[in-house]
Amino acid sequence: MERESRFSRWLRRRSRGGAHASAVQEAARLREDLLLTAAAAGFPLAPAAHPEGYGCSCDRIGCPTPGRHPVSFAWQTQATTDPEQIARWAAGQPAANFVTATGRTHDVLDVPVGAGRAALERLEAEGVEVGPVAVCGTDPWSGRMLFFTATRGTPDDEDEWWPCELDCHPETLDDHPGLRWHCRGSYVLVPPARLPGDDSESAVGWLRAPERPLPDPLTMLEALTDACAAHAQEEPDHTAPWPVR
Repeated sequence: MERESRFSRWLRRRSRGGAHASAVQEAARLREDLLLTAAAAGFPLAPAAHPEGYGCSCDRIGCPTPGRHPVSFAWQTQATTDPEQIARWAAGQPAANFVTATGRTHDVLDVPVGAGRAALERLEAEGVEVGPVAVCGTDPWSGRMLFFTATRGTPDDEDEWWPCELDCHPETLDDHPGLRWHCRGSYVLVPPARLPGDDSESAVGWLRAPERPLPDPLTMLEALTDACAAHAQEEPDHTAPWPVR
């Protein structure tokens, strides 16, 4: 009887181990499928750091953006939509997050989650076509919502490209607590990704599918700026909704 009991326990442990391995494999397949779907939508991807506890996998002491930045300084050159390269990265770096380089095929309007939810509800109620939308965390103050749009482009004549006060780059994130416009020289995390804390509330996922057509950013700007202004009034420190020069 004792031998049977031990054998039964061994079978249960083996069954649990097999189920865990299967779940890990399924998660890896889902991750790769989501990354390839984003690439197929035209979003150039590059590997990024990932969270380790509340820190970052990079070797920078006190990394200010743990799990949110590219691995390589050459990320703009590295970013690609090539499915074979992305599959190799995904398999070779199973814990890595990924970023998408903006300003090539798409821009991203990036707002606090609280403002984003209000703007999304207004836009859809008004019948405005909204493209892909991702959410980075769910906290209304620290989380962000990403609205993917058509880009202002990279014209052959540099003088034809117009800058905007809302333009955001990795080194200017702190200057844009409200609405950020990621265009040339910037990037955002692309789902699936993990943030420090590694729970369901700190995950990065899609709210609206990446296959959606990219809208003109100007069709959404009024709703987003209004929502950010209202959100800033509710925020504990009354942060300005956009850069003040």
